[in-house]
Amino acid sequence: MAVYTDVSDGELQSFLESYGMGRLISFKGIAEGVENSNFLVETEKGRFILTLYEKRVSAADLPYFLGLMEHLADKGLPCPLPVHDLEGKALRELAGRPAALITFLDGISARRPSTAQCAALGDVLGRLHKAGADFQMRRENSLGPDGWAQLFEAVKMEANGIIPDLADELEDELDALSGKWPEDLPEGVIHADLFPDNVLFLDSKVSGLIDFYFACNDQLAYDVVICLNAWCFEPDVSFNVTKSRALLEAYQAVRPLSAAEREALPILARGAALRFLLTRTYDWLNRDAGALVQPKKPDEYLRKLRFHRQVRSASDYGLDES
Repeated sequence: MAVYTDVSDGELQSFLESYGMGRLISFKGIAEGVENSNFLVETEKGRFILTLYEKRVSAADLPYFLGLMEHLADKGLPCPLPVHDLEGKALRELAGRPAALITFLDGISARRPSTAQCAALGDVLGRLHKAGADFQMRRENSLGPDGWAQLFEAVKMEANGIIPDLADELEDELDALSGKWPEDLPEGVIHADLFPDNVLFLDSKVSGLIDFYFACNDQLAYDVVICLNAWCFEPDVSFNVTKSRALLEAYQAVRPLSAAEREALPILARGAALRFLLTRTYDWLNRDAGALVQPKKPDEYLRKLRFHRQVRSASDYGLDES
């Protein structure tokens, strides 16, 4: 989350009146993340998150994202709910952007996830994958392997200015994965961006899953390795196999991985690391000087990618061979 688009008091009051929210009590920008403009809004009816959709989020995809949140919440997942206005609409326009009002969830993101929190994440990810099985809408992953090649074309001329020889390493990895990427693994709804700042905790219990704006239909095990990349490396980018084992065991207690999925984990993990290396490279080269939070330098994910290249089997991630 971040703030790219300013909203005037008059625009906001008019927007809230369409929901019957009563008097505005407070309103402030949320300085986290890099995708959309987000604000914490408090009215006489309670606290809400106001999101204005920017950058990579297509307006055509918003019904999928909002519908998925409602579907998962109905299945018992701790997801925020889009608020419907007095006309029954969940999506409106504000300050020239598509906008939605979302219910506020209590909780705190883990700055440095504990092993217990990694286990809680594995459990809720498994439940998310099972709960999404009967969601009727479909969205292709625009940041899957086909999208990686497009991102590379957009960054290759300037990538070496960030990290020496980065362009060559990106190109080599794209070539390597193009012949190894697994197919025919179980598919379904994935969150695709379940980083620690998108999971809220009360103690070690998950109280909220947020920011569904990369959600799509793809291989379920790919979502698992996105989480391994995001949750199981320490600040010095060393891999914590204890946290990985806890995440995977908790996930498998809900949804066991197939033999094909287990075998594919190292390649999938490389792909997940490459995906975020490419998007972080692109965002670094296209920084918005007006954003409250600037994107992260991509070197973290280059180091993660190099780690996964050395992995030979799922047991290196702490997964019991049996």
